[in-house]
Formats: sequence, C-alpha cells, structure tokens
Amino acid sequence: QVQLVESGGGLVQAGDSLRLSCVASGSTFSRYTVGWFRQAQGPDRSFVGSIIRNDGDTIIADSVKGRFAISRDNAKNTVYLQMNNLKPEDTAVYYCAADSSNMISHLPAAYASWGQGTQVTVSS
Repeated sequence: QVQLVESGGGLVQAGDSLRLSCVASGSTFSRYTVGWFRQAQGPDRSFVGSIIRNDGDTIIADSVKGRFAISRDNAKNTVYLQMNNLKPEDTAVYYCAADSSNMISHLPAAYASWGQGTQVTVSS
C-alpha cells in the first residue's frame, strides 16, 4: 500500500496562488490514481480533482475549474495541485488520496490510502 504526504499549504491572501504536493512512497506510484479532496468545517470531504494512473487524464470539480489544475511527475512520485486565484471559500484542509483503480471517482470511499492533510487558509 502506498503512503502519502502532503505539503505546500499555508496562509495566503485572496488572489494568491499555492501549489500543493503529494509525495508517495512504498509502491509504484504510476499505478495509482490520485485524488485531491478538501475538508472545511464539518466531517465531509469534498472532491477537488483527480488524475488517473498512467495516462494522466484529469477531472476537476466544477467549483474550482479554471482555477485549479492537477499534474503528476511519476519520476518524483509526486502529484501536484496548482491553485490559482484563491478565494476565502477555498480555506480547508487539503488531502490527497490514492487508489490502484484506473477510474476516477468523486467519492472518498473509493480511495484506499490517504495523507495527513495540509491546511490552506485564504484571507480576504
């Protein structure tokens, strides 16, 4: 099973950009589909986007489409979440998650491995 560690979060102002990283270890990373989720207030984690294993096709949630992008560097065992034009409503803990499926899912339950999360706070 793959282990995941997120980094890159922080406190920024509205309109700023951040790039989150999700570094994997313990398995062949290219075999995993990786998703990004975020959790604001409450227990639910909402889908941000995902990048499929191997060919790298991505899906971005409508709520962040046009501002967020996902990419991966399998040689570095890393998936990135580029966040531009950040808004206060983007404030949340951001998690990456991985699964060996070759299908992208919006559901947290579809992902077997999770990182510990990184806090993103956007001030107005």
